[in-house]
Amino acid sequence: MKKKNVLITGASRGIGRSIALRFAAGGYHVFLNCRASVADLYEVRDIIEKDHHTTCGIVPGDVGDPRDIARMFEQIYRSCDCLDVLVNNAGISYIGLLMDMGDDEWRRVIDTNLSSVFYCCRAAIPPMISRKSGRIINISSMWGNSGASCEAAYSASKAGVNGLTRALAKELAPSQIQVNAVACGVIDTDMNRQLTDEERQALEDEIPAGRYGTADEIAEVVWDIAHAPGYLTGQVIGVDGGI
Repeated sequence: MKKKNVLITGASRGIGRSIALRFAAGGYHVFLNCRASVADLYEVRDIIEKDHHTTCGIVPGDVGDPRDIARMFEQIYRSCDCLDVLVNNAGISYIGLLMDMGDDEWRRVIDTNLSSVFYCCRAAIPPMISRKSGRIINISSMWGNSGASCEAAYSASKAGVNGLTRALAKELAPSQIQVNAVACGVIDTDMNRQLTDEERQALEDEIPAGRYGTADEIAEVVWDIAHAPGYLTGQVIGVDGGI
């Protein structure tokens, strides 16, 4: 059986790393991307090759830069004709008052969290359409639905991801390509470890499940969506402990 191919952006740590390891465990050829922590990508690749005995490719680059995307996909398409799964996971946050946020900081959040989804989808879609097969899964956030104080840019970017997911799903449904998003709740990753103990406890107290989620739990949901019946498309699926 021909090996399937998946690209995970922001795969050096946290949710992206867990997703990469889950697909590797399922026998996929995994393309790993990140912008800066390239040494961490090689560590993930070593784990994949040692523990899961499958193949892995490193495609570093800034997914918020269309020039880097063009180079990344040129490299990917030298290895395979088409991605079976694209997971748009790369994301950054900015915590602070909107009035204190600079233009460059705003652009960086929007480019990394939202524009990157557009760039990667645009590059991945043509071969999927030709083959009439493919899955696109975008990692979003509950804050894209409700908004978070002092995270206006992050919330706006994730709301954009949700809207893009729903619209693109309608556009690609005739080609049998499914597009869905996972709206994560509070997940125990580096992004949330910058919070103070008091802030962490306050958030935890609001979660009906009584705890933060784990990156492995998100990875399992992403795996399930990638292998769900084809009628599942255009959905923003909340994984947030009931919050």
